[in-house]
Amino acid sequence: MGKSNIFTHIYGYLVCLVTVITFLICVTSLVDAVIDKTDPLHSALGGYNSPDLTNFETYKLDLMKSIQQKDNNQKSILPDDQILRKAYEAAKQNKIDKVVFNSNKTIIVSCLIILICIVLFITHWRLARNTIKRATYEIGQF
Repeated sequence: MGKSNIFTHIYGYLVCLVTVITFLICVTSLVDAVIDKTDPLHSALGGYNSPDLTNFETYKLDLMKSIQQKDNNQKSILPDDQILRKAYEAAKQNKIDKVVFNSNKTIIVSCLIILICIVLFITHWRLARNTIKRATYEIGQF
């Protein structure tokens, strides 16, 4: 087996290893995106410091806590429930839209990368296997 055959063989298997690792990472990302898309309000997207948008009462409580933390010395006034409800609905819809958009983007990108990984794996696996067969055939002829 010549040096070029050994390097081709090693190259083929290394590319296969990298594609398997990339495939596993993309599958994890794909599963996360699908889960986020099914329940966008509980998604971690948007940060942990933002108010909880799962229901109006927790949103209102989070706003009250954040206002108290910012304005310890000043008396701050919370808007009435009707205005607060409109702000809650707008924030809720905004988060849903962001999570769905990012989930769709992640799903598309992950699927494309998975497809590329499959193609690269198959071609390089065949390359590595053919190199071994060729080397075995050459050794058998001597």
